[in-house]
Order: sequence, then C-alpha cells, then structure tokens
Amino acid sequence: MSSPSPLPAQKCGAVAAIFGFLGVAIGAFGAHALRESFDEFPKAREWYETGVLYHLLHALALFAASRVRGAGARGAATAFGVGIVLFSGSLYLLALTRVTRWGMVTPFGGLAFLVGWALLAVAVWRESRSTGDA
Repeated sequence: MSSPSPLPAQKCGAVAAIFGFLGVAIGAFGAHALRESFDEFPKAREWYETGVLYHLLHALALFAASRVRGAGARGAATAFGVGIVLFSGSLYLLALTRVTRWGMVTPFGGLAFLVGWALLAVAVWRESRSTGDA
C-alpha cells in the first residue's frame, strides 16, 4: 500500500487562502460579536487576538510554502496547517470557554509552526541550490 502523495501546490495554495479567509472571519467575529464578553475578561481577548495573529501569519506562510518545490515544502505546509488548528484553535477555545485545559494543546501547535519553518528553510535552500542561486 503506497502512502498518499503530498498536496499539489495549487491545492495547497487554495487551502492557504481558505485559512486566510477563516482568520479574517474569526478575527472580525471576535472584534464585534465577542466584544462584551472580552470586556468582562480581558485575558480572553489576549488569547483570542494571539490566535488570530498566528493564524493569519501562518496562512501566509502556508501560501509561501505552496510556491516552493519539493516534498519538504509540502511537509512545511502541512505543519503550518496543523499548527493553525492546534495553536490558534486551542487559543480560540480557551478564550471562548475559559477552560484552561485547552492551553495544554497550544504548545503542540507552536511546535508544528517551528517544524514548518525548519522544513520550509530546508526546502528553499535545496531549491536555490538546484537552480544555481546558492
């Protein structure tokens, strides 16, 4: 049984755009619909805003990874997607539910982001060497 092939660049770019759309929508929801809730508990606003910031930054990183050739770039894109779900998702849940156990998930998302950046650096390095840009 063969393993699934990496997500093609065009689909990876589309996933990045969807994550970007969701980041803007989630940020707007927090700024408007949750304003009163966050006024009552300002720490929740911090958690939520941090989630949105990392969500949007890594949607862009995922898009950048979709423009680099190689399996390492696809791995980076996957890691960025996983990081968005775990890191930002856990912060959203923490802010909305105030169940502090969600905070235990956040570092795994942060680790996924770090793995993504490392894989992207290697992929870009390899691509530059193969094209003679090194």
